[in-house]
Amino acid sequence: MAASILIADDDAVQRRLVENMVQKCGYEAVVVESGDAVVDMLTGPDAPGIDAVVLDLVMPGLDGMGVLAKLRDAGLNIPVIVQTAHGGIDNVVSAMRAGAQDFVVKPVGMERLQVSLRNALNASALKGELQRIRHSREGRLTFSDIITRSEAMAGVLRTAQKAAASSIPVLIEGESGVGKELFARAIHGSGERKSKPFVAVNCGAIPDNLVESILFGHEKGAFTGATERHTGKFVEAHGGTLFLDEISELPLAAQVKLLRALQESAVEAVGGRKPVKVDVRIVSATNRKLLDRVKGGHFREDLFYRLHVLPVTIPPLRGRREDIPHLLRHFLARFGAEENRTIAGITGEAMAHLSQLDWPGNIRQLENAVYRAVVMSDSDQLGLADFPLVQTHAASTADAHGEPLVVSPAIQPAALGVVSGNEIPISPLPANGSLSMLTAAGEMRPLDEMENEIIRFAISHYRGQMSEVARRLKIGRSTLYRKLDEAADDDQPAGSDGA
Repeated sequence: MAASILIADDDAVQRRLVENMVQKCGYEAVVVESGDAVVDMLTGPDAPGIDAVVLDLVMPGLDGMGVLAKLRDAGLNIPVIVQTAHGGIDNVVSAMRAGAQDFVVKPVGMERLQVSLRNALNASALKGELQRIRHSREGRLTFSDIITRSEAMAGVLRTAQKAAASSIPVLIEGESGVGKELFARAIHGSGERKSKPFVAVNCGAIPDNLVESILFGHEKGAFTGATERHTGKFVEAHGGTLFLDEISELPLAAQVKLLRALQESAVEAVGGRKPVKVDVRIVSATNRKLLDRVKGGHFREDLFYRLHVLPVTIPPLRGRREDIPHLLRHFLARFGAEENRTIAGITGEAMAHLSQLDWPGNIRQLENAVYRAVVMSDSDQLGLADFPLVQTHAASTADAHGEPLVVSPAIQPAALGVVSGNEIPISPLPANGSLSMLTAAGEMRPLDEMENEIIRFAISHYRGQMSEVARRLKIGRSTLYRKLDEAADDDQPAGSDGA
């Protein structure tokens, strides 16, 4: 999913010019006509994901300076590029003091706007990464620190946010590398216990004979090598959150004691004489189907129901590909700063290719791929050649045999573009994109029919990513949806009301 740029200008001609330039730069353009519309869009309850704003300073009603003031009061850190026909130094100074990222003079050129947008997005990504790192070290991570624009993640975030408001036990499920610990830290950082400790334990990395000691503590002399007293992770997390990662790997003997600790809110150290009361919020995580472990006799059923009170399942990266471009920008900003490399960005070809890979290692694999590319690249822009380790992976849109590309059921409704209850059926299309121009009778096919087939193939090829489809076809998203709507209406039987 390309970055979304909000354009605000009361001049219709200027709006259209900037919109065309923004789209040619590879971004998605959202257009409004007034300063009030900007504030309403960015501060509303259903605010869309906007990455940057191109703002006209001189507008009737709420002008550009007024918009900057309201965004500052609302605590929004979206980068703003202001433009005006009056490029006096006073306007520049005032806009920058009010929080603008950059300043351009009308009529702005394509190259100047592209550089300004790229710098603004890179600076915003770096600022977000630095804030995320600082929050992580201070134990103040929240859900705003999670990078996502995916609809598949919206429900997951809502569930996790509700969980954060209580002390209900949460079980986070998902493949390795999807960010389970990040979610656990966000749940802790968004709840009442955020000022208390967050203690993480990887249950799969603890030797079986040390599990009880590490979790519940031990007294001095309790066993050979116990030269001093150890309080244990439960006591360390008292008042806060205990994150039990890879909980499915916990030995059965330790599971019994963990269940007792959860039931009685007390732990007994190895070699201890009496239990110690603890107040701990439990968040656990697993990359395996815990219920299957129960059925296989490797996990206690009673403990399963203690932990599986509120399950949160994080989808793999291949199930939310629209997040990949945003993650790429953030990782590039972070590693570029850490390695002292000035890299402007990632080519559109590389971005499109990386967005189509399956990424079996999920976000962790993507992060490491960007890290390697930043270190090894000799250019100021990352291209496909900088990702040799992932180029060998099969793209998710086609297999090695070149079978037809079809939209998967998971994304089909979005890909089809449901308009007034109508859908355009997407049948399997040739992988090479061949288009027959003649009917079976040897006559030319209607132009709108061929156009419809091209659009259907593009939607299938780009797996329902409508922004990418519109950009590749060089049409606006509104035009794309209008054509889908018209095609759907044409497919309706005569006399049908589309119900």
